[in-house]
Amino acid sequence: MRLILLGPPGAGKGTQSTRLVEKFGIPQLSTGDMLRAAVKAGTPIGRRAKAVMESGALVSDEIVVGIVADRIDEPDAKHGFILDGFPRTIAQAEALDAMLAAKNMKLDAAIELEVDSSKLVERILRRAEEAKAAGQAVRKDDDPEVFKTRLAAYHKDTAAVTPYYSSIGMLHRVDGMAPIHEVSASIDGILAAYA
Repeated sequence: MRLILLGPPGAGKGTQSTRLVEKFGIPQLSTGDMLRAAVKAGTPIGRRAKAVMESGALVSDEIVVGIVADRIDEPDAKHGFILDGFPRTIAQAEALDAMLAAKNMKLDAAIELEVDSSKLVERILRRAEEAKAAGQAVRKDDDPEVFKTRLAAYHKDTAAVTPYYSSIGMLHRVDGMAPIHEVSASIDGILAAYA
């Protein structure tokens, strides 16, 4: 099962990824985590990434795709993976497809958690208030201004990936505003065709 979960911050991708990791026994791959691990391990691509990062520049799509390529060759990804936070652009989506094709692999599905942006902001505010009321630390991402900035960045860049996957017949849409158990059931229904 090779999946991409799409949707803005706060849509529930993390919640669903955690559940799917347990259900299918496949890893959730975060490009940020993979990048840090490759740099720490000193892999060839990790050394290239480190040099770029130390210069203050953004890591190129080529390096990010290379890190994903190395990671999916690891034993725990043999039966599939869930990509989290990647691809963020059409160029990255195309590069991912080409890299997978070179490995005789392809994605099974791209699932978008559709949400209403204004209600999403309310959801995040409520989550922050509930954390405060419970005496817990509020996640930095749940700060309303930080969240609005991340949401704007998503709509500016990453939202363009959704039409790409739709155009190649791979996109499935799920109502991300539904209760968690309904979102889970909808995703499971989509994935039943690929299991």
